[in-house]
Amino acid sequence: MGRGKVTLKRIENKINRQVTFSKRRSGLLKKAHEISVLCDADVALIVFSTKGKLCEYATDSSMERILDRYERHSSDMQQTSVNSDSQGTWTLGNGKLKARLEHLQKTQRHLVGEELDSLSIKELLSYEQQIDTALRQIRSKKNQVMLETISQLQKKDKDMQDQNTLLSTQIKERKKELEQAQEMIPSFHLGMLSNWYQSPGTGGGGGGDGEVEENPREGQPPTVMPAWMLQHISK
Repeated sequence: MGRGKVTLKRIENKINRQVTFSKRRSGLLKKAHEISVLCDADVALIVFSTKGKLCEYATDSSMERILDRYERHSSDMQQTSVNSDSQGTWTLGNGKLKARLEHLQKTQRHLVGEELDSLSIKELLSYEQQIDTALRQIRSKKNQVMLETISQLQKKDKDMQDQNTLLSTQIKERKKELEQAQEMIPSFHLGMLSNWYQSPGTGGGGGGDGEVEENPREGQPPTVMPAWMLQHISK
């Protein structure tokens, strides 16, 4: 009668589990040594028990050398795998991009009215609808831009009118000030003339040097009238 199939599962009994670990560990270390000797292979074996105890075996090349060799080999394998995957991805991506570019270029030529012989009625209607939609959007955007431009021009015109009104007001005020200043000059001449005629000892025709000296009143300095004012009065 043959031996039945044994199902591998965790041994629940703690003592039996420890005994089985000790026996199997010894057998595993023996098998590792045998394969290293029979096949001239570098073998490294590391086992941690449930309590964290380390059991290891390595051939004459030492555990550190074997682990370094394993890390280099794993790194090379991962790099090769990554490069292969990247190259495949780039190749696939380039193919998709190229096909997409060709499709877009073909569509653009159709939209501008080129190479239409190979298109069906359905495709022509589709392109026509796309062009109509694009035209409506372009007209709408054009009207919006025109309205915004008109609004800006109206605002600038209003600002210029306000500035012009302000300048006109300032000019009128300045002109009024100049007129008032000009009105004050004849009044000053008439006052001087009245004082000259009323002062005693005044020479009517003026002296040889063109100036007339009035006899000063008590406590007041003498008044001297220039020649140009005398000529103006005589006229």
